[in-house]
Amino acid sequence: MGALQNTTAIVTGSSRGIGAEVARLLAEQGAAVVVNYRQKAPRANKVVAGIEAAGGRAVAVGADLTAPEGAKALVDAAVQNFGGLNLLVLNASGGMETGLGDDYALKLNRDAQVGMLSAALEVMPAGSRVVFVTSHQAHFINSVETMDAYEPVARSKRAGEDALREMIPNLTDRGISLVVVSGDMIEGTVTATLLDRAAPGAIEARRQEAGRLYTVEEFAAEIVKMVTSDVPTGHTEYVGGAEHFTR
Repeated sequence: MGALQNTTAIVTGSSRGIGAEVARLLAEQGAAVVVNYRQKAPRANKVVAGIEAAGGRAVAVGADLTAPEGAKALVDAAVQNFGGLNLLVLNASGGMETGLGDDYALKLNRDAQVGMLSAALEVMPAGSRVVFVTSHQAHFINSVETMDAYEPVARSKRAGEDALREMIPNLTDRGISLVVVSGDMIEGTVTATLLDRAAPGAIEARRQEAGRLYTVEEFAAEIVKMVTSDVPTGHTEYVGGAEHFTR
């Protein structure tokens, strides 16, 4: 019996990278997982197939979280396939993509996060947990400058974090906790690749400054630890390199 047996999780943005690894680790511990993708169904189906091959339970659900019906589709999938929902990992983020509009970063990193949590609250019982995944560059954006190419994303993710924290009184009334996991740049992610393309040498510079950068697998493991960690609601867990931002 895994530690998360009888738990159902939604992991947003989980067809690849950190989200996919979080989904895999949650399933490994016994959780039934709703794997979310926006466009790439084959990638999400591969994540689900891997989970099922290892004896776990998962379903892939296509949903654009910036669309009104996106969040509802994920919640409905959790209830219909697995009987409920008690864990929400808000991992989906973006804003460096081209052709999605100037306000896309804010729509995804703030508005969609609030919309997803609001929809989930309709079915989450007391004792449930919400985990919001962010970066040090976003979490500390009001006190520490970041790269120009990333600033709009960082500010929108900080706005999303602030908006979620404003929901804590409502969450507390329902017996639901919110934990924020903030990480340094993560080796091998799409964001890191795009940043290095926009500012060549950015990853190596940050690696030298921090000493080392976490891998996708390492960061995902830290996120999963916070699913069951005995910490107060509103807690922020810093993963790698935070000293640079707090000194």
